[in-house]
Amino acid sequence: MADIKGFVADKYEGVASALETSLDQGGDIGASVCVIHRSQTVVDIWGGYSDETLTTPWNSDTLVNVWSTTKTMTFLVALMLSDRGQLDFHAPVARYWPQFASNGKASIEVRHILGHTAGLSGWEVPLAAQDLADWEFCTTALAEQAPWWSPGSASGYHALTQGYLIGELVRRITGVSLGQFFKAEVADVLDADFHIGLPQRDEQRVSLVVPPPPLDFAQIPRESITYRTFSSPLLDATMPHHRWWREAEIPAANGHGNARSVAIVQQIIANRGEANGHRFFSERTADLIFESQAHGVDLALGDVVHFGMGYGLASSKTPLGPRACYWGGFGGSVIIMDQDQQLTIAYMMNKMGGSLSSDARGINIALQAAIAAMS
Repeated sequence: MADIKGFVADKYEGVASALETSLDQGGDIGASVCVIHRSQTVVDIWGGYSDETLTTPWNSDTLVNVWSTTKTMTFLVALMLSDRGQLDFHAPVARYWPQFASNGKASIEVRHILGHTAGLSGWEVPLAAQDLADWEFCTTALAEQAPWWSPGSASGYHALTQGYLIGELVRRITGVSLGQFFKAEVADVLDADFHIGLPQRDEQRVSLVVPPPPLDFAQIPRESITYRTFSSPLLDATMPHHRWWREAEIPAANGHGNARSVAIVQQIIANRGEANGHRFFSERTADLIFESQAHGVDLALGDVVHFGMGYGLASSKTPLGPRACYWGGFGGSVIIMDQDQQLTIAYMMNKMGGSLSSDARGINIALQAAIAAMS
């Protein structure tokens, strides 16, 4: 039987049981779960192993690459700049980044980037994996290329590009990188152990993700948005095994943390702009999250997705409350925030499933947490 460590409040035993079952049945190797309800931590647990050989226990401070859950940190930073009057979501991107206007992109607005509707879901130029560590190369290439579809007409998941696009806006507005801004203005303020660009000193705490079988692109037409999005560079789950990936700033995909650190930060959303006595933006700014940007079959993912300002919203595929939002990462990590319940649920793990987003493991844990919160 899996040894679950940490804290579980009364009524939330089902959350711990769900994690224990997943570890016992091999669905997980190592994982952590954190639930914060009305500003109180009601679940903070972890268990299993940080390595595939099952020799090193997953500890309280173990870190793991959370893939696209990192995007929720970039959305948070964008909301902060919006609240300060420095970033207008309805303004052209070129107002802040003049070079971006080239090749038919002068009318693309900031909200199109946040809602995955900008038509820049991948790079036109061929990229090797390690090119992702070259910020100037990646952002310059995006500024120079033409959109792949009419901006604002539909979403196409900006799997990696979204982080560079938002990050370059942050850099041009603040003079510092997104990772630096996030550390100084959010992580350090909340003492949240989350990193976009992992310091060398924290390397010994990293649990390397356990990749799923490689994604099969053989049957996907090369001219499709899906293929073009995920092939330059080819999405490879072993990239986080390399130090170049962990130390770079890849703000859509290479954040390192655990369920506690993700929940500590994203409770800001559940609490409409506030966490641990610190206000990061107004309640009015928190409402911007729910301005629908796209709702339908995503051109890159091929599935129904509902995007607000960055965060995913309720849809036929994701039955959430009217004031709830979420996102997850390649292989299964997930973070859910419900403003009506003031509830934040985070699940981060090392064994990746085959999906590009959350799967049954996180969904089951989230369901147990939601039932307990409403009881």
